[in-house]
Amino acid sequence: MPPDRNSWLGTARHALATVPLGPRAESRGRVEEVADGVAMISGLHDVRLDEVLRFSGGQVGFARVLDPDLVGCVLLDAASDVEANDAVFGTGEVINVPVGEALLGRVVDPLGRPLDGKDPISAEANLPIERPAPSIIERDLVTEPVQTGVVVLDTLFALGRGQRELIVGDHSTGKTTLAIDALIAQAETDVICIYVAIGQKSSSVRRAIDTLQTHGNFSRCIAVVAGASSASGLQWIAPYAGMTMAEYFRDKGQHALIVIDDLSKHAATHREIALLTRQSPGREAYPGDVFYIHARLLERAAKLSPARGGGSLTALPIAETDSGNLSAYIPTNLISITDGQIVLDAALFHQGQKPAVDVGLSVSRVGGKTQAPILRDAAGALRLDYAQFLELEVFTRFGGVPDDRVRQQLTRGARIREALRQPQHMPFRLQDEAALMLAVQSGVLDSLPPEAVTAFRAALPATLDANAGGALAALAEPKPLPPKARDALLAVLRRLAASLAPETPPEARAT
Repeated sequence: MPPDRNSWLGTARHALATVPLGPRAESRGRVEEVADGVAMISGLHDVRLDEVLRFSGGQVGFARVLDPDLVGCVLLDAASDVEANDAVFGTGEVINVPVGEALLGRVVDPLGRPLDGKDPISAEANLPIERPAPSIIERDLVTEPVQTGVVVLDTLFALGRGQRELIVGDHSTGKTTLAIDALIAQAETDVICIYVAIGQKSSSVRRAIDTLQTHGNFSRCIAVVAGASSASGLQWIAPYAGMTMAEYFRDKGQHALIVIDDLSKHAATHREIALLTRQSPGREAYPGDVFYIHARLLERAAKLSPARGGGSLTALPIAETDSGNLSAYIPTNLISITDGQIVLDAALFHQGQKPAVDVGLSVSRVGGKTQAPILRDAAGALRLDYAQFLELEVFTRFGGVPDDRVRQQLTRGARIREALRQPQHMPFRLQDEAALMLAVQSGVLDSLPPEAVTAFRAALPATLDANAGGALAALAEPKPLPPKARDALLAVLRRLAASLAPETPPEARAT
């Protein structure tokens, strides 16, 4: 007892005064069976859908199926510590996750618990993972571009702030790399980046995070990880938790970009949980609400109106196909939900055309409405020219000598293909992309062999910085390039191309 008895009595009385005394209602149930991350519980007759349930051992889960006699609870912790006959308590709450600036630069699980060994998160607030999407009246037109730094995307399939663009392709065709490159390109912008990994191998997640830390600005990124070894419940809530964390910045009038890697594994987790909780299977054994769970998720990506702050949330969900089958159930669902798709082709990938974007199957339904005017003018009819080149290339393989016009199209198309190749984790500035497309469309690269186009592309940024200061300033303006600046830029591009052109042998010059 402290020496000052009066002081101790005052402290004790204050402590007693703050203790809530009286009867307390408690919703209590019992675990009937538990297996594969799902517990069937009896006795919880007043529990609500998606309500958080707490087990006597401290584990938590959420109610996913409400039957008259049993409640199907999906565990968010290891199921090995939960046994039959354990007590379960209803909390009356739904799943909430921490949000705020404190999450930037951190690696967390879907509940906001740190995975990077650093201090616990000091959240500004906790918000539910399931939130309604903005209504039509709260939205605005998608007109501002998201510069991904990837030439083929920014020129042919421009993305806008508030858009939802699916990245789809076979296994190991560069889907995650393409999305990570888009995040790296935001290092010097005002866009907050969120990377959500669902069911990925630990090595793949570690590699993606290391890449963001090395090449990007990770202090403006959040990594939400629910790996392959995580509980099924954590994998299921991961995209919703990541979306809530991103919405915090959108609702403050800021801009956010979220990558969800990937929704095919999320759909497989949803199917697993549905079968374990005895829901009726449908096509490919998926339950009937598999479309709805992804539709309500991606509808939350939006460009808000000025009355709501003018913020935006752009989504890049990823999906995997088998043998390029885009008509499978999950890819078809996601294509119909999103505002376009970037299709990656395994054949192009193995031919060394990286990023392996199939320009015929890919589309951005927002497209030129968001593209920077400089890039729109420089790219021009690039997509049409490239598509015609691919068709002509197939026909010329059968033999025959094409005429001069076709030969010119083949020459230009080969240079376009080389210009669209890009090393990974090396995003281009908008000025570099516009200058490169101007060189392609103006025929500056036609005299170069295809292999020299790679050297031209690599030397372009340094050349522009050293010799085209005035043109660079004009390229940075949100308006078409003036004729004078265009001529000056073309002169610099021609000098660079001439320096890389192979020397003509003396005997060839004589003839």
